Amino acid sequence: MAINSDPRCRQCRREGDKLFLKGVKCEKHCTLDKERRRKPPGQHGGNVIQKKLTEYGVQLREKQKLRRIYRVLESQFRAYLQEAERRKGVTGENLLQLLEMRLDNVIYRLGLADSRAQARQMVSHRFFTVNNRRTNIASFQVKPGDVIAIHESKSQTDIIKEMRAKIHTRRLPEWLRFNSNDMVGEVVAPPTRDQIDTSVQEQLIVEFYSR
Repeated sequence: MAINSDPRCRQCRREGDKLFLKGVKCEKHCTLDKERRRKPPGQHGGNVIQKKLTEYGVQLREKQKLRRIYRVLESQFRAYLQEAERRKGVTGENLLQLLEMRLDNVIYRLGLADSRAQARQMVSHRFFTVNNRRTNIASFQVKPGDVIAIHESKSQTDIIKEMRAKIHTRRLPEWLRFNSNDMVGEVVAPPTRDQIDTSVQEQLIVEFYSR
């Protein structure tokens, strides 16, 4: 399971924006909130005069930003873009929709994990079922009507007990439904662009790969 192993706060500093790679922890404890940490990472990050990015540079940064948010590698990202181009509709919105409907992201959105990284790890450890079938594939694409539940063998683990205690503090997206008593979630419909709070200009990413 290959992922970007760079320190997460360093990745946020590189993009100059909160990517919420640590999930809810980033809301209260973020290095970007400290003046001295707003500079790019690296030995000379604070000494280099920031130059205006070229058009290519702006597009590249948006692409890297989106990849890091959803924790996917370049080859995976290209595959998502190719699928987005095949689908009807706006390619950029299709791309975001595909990323949002990854199982690890849905687990995070449902409030069953504090971050996408944690959700990915829990999926790999077979914590969840989709339509009563256990899966350990974080990139599994859920569909409208799919039901996500905690496998009975994992229901009494400490991490699930912790999630159950704070499940009511999380905002649930409109395209998902969640029963906090049974800890069961359901995908109601594919998310629309205005239901996806990811701060990125997806059209720049499409333009980057169209060069």
